[in-house]
Amino acid sequence: MVINYELIAQDPATGARAGLLHTPHGTFKTPTFMPVGTQATVKTVTPDELEEMGAQIILGNTYHLFLRPGTELIAEAGGLHDFMNWHKGILTDSGGFQVFSLGDTRKIKEEGVYFRSILDGSKQFLSPEVATRAQEELGSDIAMAFDECIPYPAEYDYAKKSTERTTRWAERCLKAHTRKDRGMFGIIQGGMYKDLRKQSAAEITSLPFDGFAIGGLSVGEPHDLMYEILEHTTQYMPVNKARYLMGVGTPDCLVEGVARGVDMFDCVFPTRVARNGMAMVHSGRMNMKNKQYERDFTPIEEGCQCYTCRHFTRAYIRHLYKAEELLAFRLITIHNLFFLLQFMRDMRQAIIDGNFGDFRESFMAGYSARAE
Repeated sequence: MVINYELIAQDPATGARAGLLHTPHGTFKTPTFMPVGTQATVKTVTPDELEEMGAQIILGNTYHLFLRPGTELIAEAGGLHDFMNWHKGILTDSGGFQVFSLGDTRKIKEEGVYFRSILDGSKQFLSPEVATRAQEELGSDIAMAFDECIPYPAEYDYAKKSTERTTRWAERCLKAHTRKDRGMFGIIQGGMYKDLRKQSAAEITSLPFDGFAIGGLSVGEPHDLMYEILEHTTQYMPVNKARYLMGVGTPDCLVEGVARGVDMFDCVFPTRVARNGMAMVHSGRMNMKNKQYERDFTPIEEGCQCYTCRHFTRAYIRHLYKAEELLAFRLITIHNLFFLLQFMRDMRQAIIDGNFGDFRESFMAGYSARAE
């Protein structure tokens, strides 16, 4: 195994765990949040800035890079690490979720998925073999198995057939996985059906993957249902391998995910909302375009050590948005990513110190998902 998980501490009252993830590009502290670099860039920030804010591992998107500029070109450049000049960890998703998001424009067959490019309408095909080869050309430290993401809501029969196909596709991914210097995670599916989650977990964890992801959550279901299915699923996952909850990135979901034994998370949320003027803080979210900040000469959040909060005020950032200056997007993106990365560091320390329960209770008591 080229990817190894090492458990350091565990909260006795919940499933929360602190660990180390050993990869070809370094050892990373978990639980961790992975900023999303969809098209070989985390939007508006440089690799140096990512490193400065403490990012350890980022996510690249196979679907988008497969379409443009092409994974063969990136392989020619020396792989994704060299192409984008990021020399820490990279995890690539398989493209399964993006293809799922295409809706009626894609056709799912046993051999793979046929779809039309969002760029030029050309016919394209992704399969376990194609997705695995593409990720090996990208050279990511962790590749993801190609899966079928079940929508919410979904009929039981559809969910069962889809879950069983994901297992067959996982087996094909492992057969196609030739790079022994790179790892691969399997993905547990099953929709919102507990028996299918148990079945998928048993089947996927029986295969020789380096770690395991929980897929098909955060697809529109209520948070309470997501937490219930997550808790039900993690009990069937091995303790000696990393656990990754895909597509989750709000602080409340992160702390509840960690409480249920998850080690890794990714989401476009912090960068996407930044472009709309939304800043993430411990009490919730702030819309920096609001008039109440026009003469507010304090940082976004007192005590925050990000570059933005150390140098600029709410009033200045509001001015940038009103003037439609590009720097506004950068400054809020830097703040939001730093906020989440620091939040994960604080959570990890709380687990190690034995007070994760207090950390969770204190945070949730002061947090609101509504924007101020």
